Amino acid sequence: MKILRQIRKTGLALCMAVSMIFSNYITVQAQGKWPDQPSTQSPCAIVMEASTGTVLYDKNMEEKHYPASITKIMTACIALEHSSLDEIVTFSEDSVLNTEGSGIARDVGEQMTMEQCLYGMMLESSNECAYAIAEHVGGTLENFVDMMNQKAEELGCVNTHFMNPHGLHDNNHYTCCYDMALIAREAWKNEDFRTITGTGNYAIPPTNKHPNDTTYLANHNKLLHEFDQDSSYIYPYCVGGKTGYTSVANRTLVTYAEKDGMTLICVVMNTRTPYEWTDSILLYDYYLNNFALYPVAQYETRFENNQIQSDILDEVNPFVSISKQASIVLPVSADFLDTTAEITYDYASEDVLGSIQYTYSGHAVGRADIVKSQSEVEGYVFDNQKESSGEDSVKKIEIHVWQIVVAVLGVILLGLLIWFGKKFIDNFYIIKHKYFSKPKRDKRYKTIKYDYRSRRGRSRRNRW
Repeated sequence: MKILRQIRKTGLALCMAVSMIFSNYITVQAQGKWPDQPSTQSPCAIVMEASTGTVLYDKNMEEKHYPASITKIMTACIALEHSSLDEIVTFSEDSVLNTEGSGIARDVGEQMTMEQCLYGMMLESSNECAYAIAEHVGGTLENFVDMMNQKAEELGCVNTHFMNPHGLHDNNHYTCCYDMALIAREAWKNEDFRTITGTGNYAIPPTNKHPNDTTYLANHNKLLHEFDQDSSYIYPYCVGGKTGYTSVANRTLVTYAEKDGMTLICVVMNTRTPYEWTDSILLYDYYLNNFALYPVAQYETRFENNQIQSDILDEVNPFVSISKQASIVLPVSADFLDTTAEITYDYASEDVLGSIQYTYSGHAVGRADIVKSQSEVEGYVFDNQKESSGEDSVKKIEIHVWQIVVAVLGVILLGLLIWFGKKFIDNFYIIKHKYFSKPKRDKRYKTIKYDYRSRRGRSRRNRW
C-alpha cells in the first residue's frame, strides 16, 4: 500500500510538471478605466499609437469610404520596399495622358529619380508621378495594384481594395480609417518615408525634358507646413502626413505627431474642411497629453526578477527575458499593474519564444516579446550549443520542449529506482530472515535430531 501511495504521488507530480511545460498561457489580471473619448465632427476617424498598434480613438473606423490621395501612402510603401532611391523612372504616355487632377506637369519620356518621383507624389500629390512609380516598380499598372492589395492583406486590412496607385475615383477603390492606420504605420517604419513625408519644401533639378527649369514642391499638409499662405493649422508636434480630396471622397487626411517619445497616427475620412485639420489637432492634443508609453521591462514586476525563467535552468542562469525594446501605451492616470498580462508561448522564431499581451479596461495596449537572453553559462557545454567566432563570441543554448520532457521523465524514473533500492536496503535483514533463515533453521533442527537419536542408539548398544 505504501508503494502504491508513493507511485500515485509521483504520478501527480509528473502531471503537474508536464502541464506547466505545455500550458498555453498564464494570465495576470487587473482592472482599470479607459478615459472617455473626445467629440469630433468628422464621421470617421481613428488614432493609433505607432509602435504598439494600440487604437486609442475609434469612430466608425472600419466603415468603407473612398480614400482619394491618401492612397499614395501605400504606393510609397510598396515603392520603397521594391526599389532604390537612385533608380531612373521614365514617364510613359499612359502616366502623363491617363491622369488628371493634381500633378507637376511632366512630359512623355521625362526621366527623374525614384526619390524625386516620391517627393513629387507625397508633397504635391502628383498623379503622374504615382502612375510612373507604379509602372516602374510593377512592370505594369495592374501588377503594381496587385502588389498593393497583397500588401493590404498581409497587414491585416479588413475593408480595403485598391484599383490604382493615385486614388482617383473608382467605385471599387475603397478603404477605411483602421486599414489606412495600418498602412500608415507600416510606411512609417521606413526611414526614407519619414524623411519625405516630413519635408516642407523640395526642389527637383532640371530634367531631360525641362533642361532649364527647376521644379519647386510644397507640402500640402497644413499641420506640418504653411500652404497657400495659411499657417493657422500648423501643429508643433506634427512630423508628416498625406492629404486627399475628390468630390466623391470628400476630405481625407493621414498625419503623424510625436511627443515624449510617442508617435501617434491620426486618420480622418469623408469629412469637410476645416474638420480634417481641427479634428486632427483636437485628437492629438487629447491623446498626446493624456497617454504615455511605458517600457515593459522597466515597469513589469509581476514576474520574478522581471524575467520569465526556465524551471530547469533556474538555478544556473535565467535563459529568457522580456524584450527591453517593448512598450505599452496607457492613460497617464493608470498604474502599469492595472493592466491584464497574458503570456503565450508560441515559439515564433529562434530568438522569440512567446509574448506578453497587455490589455487595459478591455483595450489592447501593446505586447512584449519573450526573448532568449544571451548570458553565457560557464562550466556547461551542450551538444546543441552554438558559438560565434571571435573573442567576444556569445554562447547560445537551445532548449527544446521534448528534451525537457525526457529529462523530467528520466529524473522521475531515477527517483523511483533510488526509492525502491532504499526500501530494499532498509528491509534487507527482515527479508533475509523471512526468506532465507527458516529453511536453514529447519535443516539444522533435523540434523541435531538425527545426531541425538544416533547417540542414544550407540549408548544403548554399549550398555549391552
